[in-house]
Amino acid sequence: MSGEDGGPVAVQETHAAAPLGEPMDLMTAVRLVLKKSKAYGGLMCGVHQSCKAITKNKAQLCILADDCDRPDYVKLVKALCADNSVKLISVPSAKTLGEWCGLCKIDSEGTARKVVGASCVVVVDYGVEHEGLDIIKNLEKTH
Repeated sequence: MSGEDGGPVAVQETHAAAPLGEPMDLMTAVRLVLKKSKAYGGLMCGVHQSCKAITKNKAQLCILADDCDRPDYVKLVKALCADNSVKLISVPSAKTLGEWCGLCKIDSEGTARKVVGASCVVVVDYGVEHEGLDIIKNLEKTH
């Protein structure tokens, strides 16, 4: 969620899941939220679909990649999120974001291949309640 200055919250990239009994970190929570929302058809990938969802007030959460090479995209998404009161979370890599959204092929060993990067992703339906969603909701209360 954005801080007092209106900018997105930056998160660190991790790939390990939280051990049982320990609190889940923000990146794991984002990954779980994306997985669940994709399963329920509530995920919009790409700048075009994301901007349409934000302007139609369907977006509940927006995730933006820090390494987006188009500064006008970043500026547009941040402005739309601020105007429409949509939570904005920043992740470090578009390739990682694309992998989490399922924009890749999974080989027989379970490794992601041919990953397509996603600069912006919007969640319009969270699906079911889960631990990752609780962390995302608590994040907005603390900021």
